[in-house]
Amino acid sequence: MSTGVAVVFLTVVAARFLLPLLIPYFPLPAVIACLVLDGVDQTIFQSFGYDPPGYQSYDKAMDVYYLAIAYLSTLRNWTSEAAFSISRFLFFYRLAGALIFELTQARWLLLVFPNVFEYFFIAYETIRSRWSPVTLLATWWIGVAGVIWVVVKLPQEWWLHVARLDLTDEIAAHHWVLALIVALLAGLAVAFQRLIRPRLRPADWDWRIRPEPLPAPIDEPHEQSAWRTRNDAVLSWNTLEKALLLGLICGVFGQMLPDFTGSTTDLFIGVAITVVLNAAISLAFARRSWTIRSTALAFAARLLVNVILATVGNGILGRQMDGYDTLFFLTMISLITTLHDRWRPVHEFRREQVAAH
Repeated sequence: MSTGVAVVFLTVVAARFLLPLLIPYFPLPAVIACLVLDGVDQTIFQSFGYDPPGYQSYDKAMDVYYLAIAYLSTLRNWTSEAAFSISRFLFFYRLAGALIFELTQARWLLLVFPNVFEYFFIAYETIRSRWSPVTLLATWWIGVAGVIWVVVKLPQEWWLHVARLDLTDEIAAHHWVLALIVALLAGLAVAFQRLIRPRLRPADWDWRIRPEPLPAPIDEPHEQSAWRTRNDAVLSWNTLEKALLLGLICGVFGQMLPDFTGSTTDLFIGVAITVVLNAAISLAFARRSWTIRSTALAFAARLLVNVILATVGNGILGRQMDGYDTLFFLTMISLITTLHDRWRPVHEFRREQVAAH
């Protein structure tokens, strides 16, 4: 790999890691940007004469990462409990399927576990940009998920992962395909303008790209820590969700990292232990009202603690760490747990407010 190609490769990979961090603050444009980058990164690599080995595993791992950030942003931003519950199921369902696929390489599994969460997230944020999501019933959101699942994702997953067709290749081989796509898009646009748009109720507000403000009683880090002090515990459903979330994410990345030699079971156990230790330490800090206001600094502090824990643990066990792979997993654990601990109290506060009324 030449220096120029290496720079392009590292730039694209860095963008795939950094761009998702904008999703919590600019949900719709950021997730669409991630979707576009996901679709063009291989083309960018190939245009510079480089076809990354194991691209399929890399692509699935990066998808899992950016969708995890999108899921965490629903904890922070979404006001509809019905939509959130559906999205959580869709996310974990796809995440489990992604890991099973990586372990088995059975491509038909991607048809069984389609990535409905991604488009459901886009649908929610599109609606939220003009209308209040809380006015829509759970049955409506289930219908949205069902339409995306059957009409959009099943054909797409079959095309990409079962038939293994490439749109660019098909257009080059059959020029009528492009004309058909243009005609279909034009037809959908006309149908929307004539059949759907006139039936839409008036918008609740002008276009809103930014999410709703956090509720005032829970919008500061010290208030979020105080909520955890009152309501959280080391051994809790919250800790279990973080352990499951990170176990699945790290399991997918473990199949992608070329130098990682550990088993998925050992990785799950190591992640779970680290998550529990993080929960214990963060709750101990919260009970002493030790709060770092900056999310970035809180992440850095947690990463430092995790590196120390891993170093001490490996010294006690007399084992050699995997170096960069271990640091990567610790970084992922630190990032996800920091964001989860910050934003889950926001979601729970909103849910309690709705229940109280």
